[in-house]
Amino acid sequence: MVFKRVLGSLGVGGPVVDTVLDREPVRPGGVVRGQVRLRGGGRACDIEHLALELVARVAAGHGGEERAGGVVFDRLRLSGGFRLDTREHRDVPFTLHIPWETPLTELSGQPLGVVLGIRIELASAGAKDHGDPEELIVHPLPAQEAVLGALGRLGFGLIAADLRLGHSTGTGQTLPFHQEIELTPAPRYLHAMNEIALTLLTGPDGMEVVLEADKRGRPFSGASSPGKRLPGGPAALSRHTVSHEGLERRDWTAEVDSWIQALIAARTAHTLRAGAITSGVTAGTAAGAAGGMVAAGLGDALGNLEGLGGLDGSDDLAGLKDSKDLRDSGHEEADQG
Repeated sequence: MVFKRVLGSLGVGGPVVDTVLDREPVRPGGVVRGQVRLRGGGRACDIEHLALELVARVAAGHGGEERAGGVVFDRLRLSGGFRLDTREHRDVPFTLHIPWETPLTELSGQPLGVVLGIRIELASAGAKDHGDPEELIVHPLPAQEAVLGALGRLGFGLIAADLRLGHSTGTGQTLPFHQEIELTPAPRYLHAMNEIALTLLTGPDGMEVVLEADKRGRPFSGASSPGKRLPGGPAALSRHTVSHEGLERRDWTAEVDSWIQALIAARTAHTLRAGAITSGVTAGTAAGAAGGMVAAGLGDALGNLEGLGGLDGSDDLAGLKDSKDLRDSGHEEADQG
């Protein structure tokens, strides 16, 4: 066992610690168990407090930049006010409850590129320091699997699953960030949208589902080729509530498909209203607006993380295709049309 030195500020002879996690799968709202192992150094040390922190690497804004050092989204104080003697070995067991809104890091064994960790905070002699985070792997709850599986069966493809600072409007979100799962549309919907952003916020009683088509203010992720990209227009958003109970009694494919159709109808209505307003603008202004729209569509496709979409072979999410395969099939269908 190699121990991670935490209190480097104490110099040579300071304590070393290590976190040992139970590697059983964890889901939002579940618990992580483990031990913090403390080993005294060459001299005795008074420990003021020992705590665990849940940290996430979160994108700040729409440019893809990340919050330096990560975001702490939960904290558990383990103990404090004890003396760690020279060469003493002390193990501190813990049970850490994972927040219900904790983002997913894997789908059917496929990593999503989301980085979560559990790190130690140890304070002594007025100094506070942190250890290196231990990776936390989070799998979806059955309600999340139901929605994602239905989208896969409908033919939607996974692009990425980013964490974004800020609040998802109109939801009961409590964490300082939320997860957005970006999807390419199923081939039958390529005429109506470029991509969908999906947010799944779970709680003890159920889950809030937020769907947004062609989210305003975000770079296009490359769901289709530039030549067939839809013009940027007003985003459309819908929200739905799902209970944790009775999941097996619902036709999820039909239900989620009805959500998508309603979303498309809302987007179409927004676009028609926007077109009516634009038609009343002077010719010069209208020309300028059109030029801006074309320029906005000329950026490079971003975020097409094809390796994240290989979910074939899983039981619940087998239909969630690789974004490249979906893009190719969609183009073929469009060409034939």
